[in-house]
Amino acid sequence: MTRYDRRTTRGYLHMRHSFIAGLLFGSLLAATGASEAATPADPGYARFRETLKELIETNTTLSVGDCTLAAQRMGARLKAAGYPEGDVRVFVPEGHPKEGGLLAVLPGSDPNAKAILELAHIDVVEAKREDWVRDPFSFIEDNGTYYARGVFDMKTQAAIWVDSFVRFREEGYHPRHTIKLALTCGEESGTAVDGAQWLTEHELPAIEAGLAITEGMDGLLDAQGHRVMLGVEASEKLYQDFQFEVTNPGGHSSRPLPDNAIYRLAHALDRVSGYEFPVRLIDATRFYFTRMAKIVGGEQGAAMTAFVKDPKDAKAIAVIDQDKFWHAMLRTTCVATMVSAGHAPNALPQRATANVNCRILPGETPAGTQAVLTRLVNDPAVHIAPFGKASVPTKPMALTPAILGPIEAIAAQVFPGVPVVPGLEPGASDAVFTVPAGIPTLGVSGLFAGPDGGNMHGLDEHVAVQSVVDGREFLVRLVKAYADQ
Repeated sequence: MTRYDRRTTRGYLHMRHSFIAGLLFGSLLAATGASEAATPADPGYARFRETLKELIETNTTLSVGDCTLAAQRMGARLKAAGYPEGDVRVFVPEGHPKEGGLLAVLPGSDPNAKAILELAHIDVVEAKREDWVRDPFSFIEDNGTYYARGVFDMKTQAAIWVDSFVRFREEGYHPRHTIKLALTCGEESGTAVDGAQWLTEHELPAIEAGLAITEGMDGLLDAQGHRVMLGVEASEKLYQDFQFEVTNPGGHSSRPLPDNAIYRLAHALDRVSGYEFPVRLIDATRFYFTRMAKIVGGEQGAAMTAFVKDPKDAKAIAVIDQDKFWHAMLRTTCVATMVSAGHAPNALPQRATANVNCRILPGETPAGTQAVLTRLVNDPAVHIAPFGKASVPTKPMALTPAILGPIEAIAAQVFPGVPVVPGLEPGASDAVFTVPAGIPTLGVSGLFAGPDGGNMHGLDEHVAVQSVVDGREFLVRLVKAYADQ
């Protein structure tokens, strides 16, 4: 970042002038208190850390992991805290014995008040030990940072949800709204059963809610580790994988032929790699860059202002594109993520395939994206088809005063002076299943990461200990604020 502004940015649209919002802000401060965030020395945090450690060290990759075991272990913690059997249960989709999840409930006092749902996936992407500096499935703390696969995406938030239920029980907390918990499997795997989708199709009453809170935009740190802003997901991209496939009769490798399946696939991927989808400004990114321009200032801030004014300003786009997160917010993106080819080292390949992962801007479609890829490749020998599950287009979350107000109020307590910025999440979450099922879903984690995004899905995934400490406090207060509305 060039520079950042530490002044608190409050309000959504004209909320700063809203009397109702003022009353909401004041009542929330009174209800949740203005105490400092917890510290790692807090005995409650020590218990939470053990919960997170157990969840991290329970491998939940699709290849060799076991989400059902992780769900059972988290359920055992809730039962040990005093929750009755009827309020805590593990669910296992038929035919998927290791892809189970956990459901729990804390009944509210008002049967007419819609529930609040704490939603998190507990599966993680694959990680090869030989590639990592540290064991990806050991919970490691080093120099004020936690390292492990899933520590940012998203086992920390899942552990916070489990710990919140324990805290509620210890405190004798009785919310007005029922609070539900759902830990699911399959979000990270395009070919596995998705627990959130399964619940909406088979056990919707168990997760029905007036508001769900799950992963979304995270907080941003500058290069020096200072908090720049707290992100809130207002919209997210559609997820779609495409399989590129080339088949060939093959033959003996001592007699090469020009028509080689691997070469044709490589040429196709090369054409995709050199293409940038058109830049589009949508409501979520307009609001995001309008606020961020005032926060970052300098050349970047000026470029954001110019871009919002003229979305075709090439110079402004070039400046914004220097940041990979902002680059992804501006356009649909497609990138090769997996390749498989050949059947023997001494034979010409009979088949070559690649997975191309696309993140599609709202307002665009998978079919339209496939048409662009087909035109780019321009080779009938390369068969391009959708692969695995796809996102369903959803409406952006309505960030009304009742939704955004609690976030800003509690952020002012836990992250003083840090502005709240709604925007577009380039990734995707289980909101693609809960929103169509009639559950408004808010994406906010309360965790902060630097420009590398905690290297989630990459090597040595990490999150700062202090970020976890403060994020835990932020999320628990936020749930209470919504549950007491």
